[in-house]
Amino acid sequence: MPTTPTLGNWIALIALGLIWGASFLGIAVALEGYAPVWVAAGRIFIGALTLSVFAVAMRVALPRGALVWAFAFGMGVFSNALPFFLLGWSQQHVTSGFAGITMAAIPLFVIGFAHFLVPGERLTRNKTSGFMLGLVGVGVLIGPGVLMASGSELEAFARVGCLAASLSYAVGAILTRRCPDVHPVGFGMIALWSASAFMLPVALMTEGLPAWPEARPLIALLYLGLMPTGFATLLLVGVIRSAGPSFLSQVNYHVPVWSVLLGVLVLNEELPGRFILALAIIIGGLMLARRSSLRARAVT
Repeated sequence: MPTTPTLGNWIALIALGLIWGASFLGIAVALEGYAPVWVAAGRIFIGALTLSVFAVAMRVALPRGALVWAFAFGMGVFSNALPFFLLGWSQQHVTSGFAGITMAAIPLFVIGFAHFLVPGERLTRNKTSGFMLGLVGVGVLIGPGVLMASGSELEAFARVGCLAASLSYAVGAILTRRCPDVHPVGFGMIALWSASAFMLPVALMTEGLPAWPEARPLIALLYLGLMPTGFATLLLVGVIRSAGPSFLSQVNYHVPVWSVLLGVLVLNEELPGRFILALAIIIGGLMLARRSSLRARAVT
């Protein structure tokens, strides 16, 4: 059962928002020197090494049990390998700001999955209303009139790819929550090494070894591996295990804000007003869905 969030949970949530918000800028820069599959494989491998260093320093033993390893593999695929590749490919055709905004849809998917799979997080009237309102926002985000904003022939598919990445993240969050009780560092390390074992062969078979890039995309890839993938995985698992996936979903209130601001300020991206409208509708739906949870905690 999810517990009442602590001050540490809130600090971790804010840190994750900033780290993940900057990741879309990092992906855009890394794509200047790497193919999308190598952006995904590279950041996962660096992230796995980062968590391994934490595990050794903290003397964390690897979790045991086939069930734990199965959950870790699922998290590695759905929270890392699949969404990282989808975002990398999609950001060749959409702006980093748009990719960040679509992450606001993650809680919508989490709310639906959690109703069936997470004890104590069933749908209420407010949650259902918020979920439906959020879906309206998603429709505004990818609906007619905005599909060709960048001029790319594949932008329509890239927008769907970004939403597919958010769906994948939601599945990963539920898997992490349902996993048996294990140390978060050990669990996250297994997940990232599982994702590495999945993505590195795919990258080698499809793209071969990457050429040595210039410093700018290399630094971006290192950032992606060290912070949003490695260190953030440590925070992610810890928050989900202690406060639940619905609490973590609130990070998506400010991830889009950071991604949009950095995209505009650093990459000079334009932001159509319809994107802001969609984000406002989605966040409005999430706030409505969260109201019943907050009232329930106040009563208990």
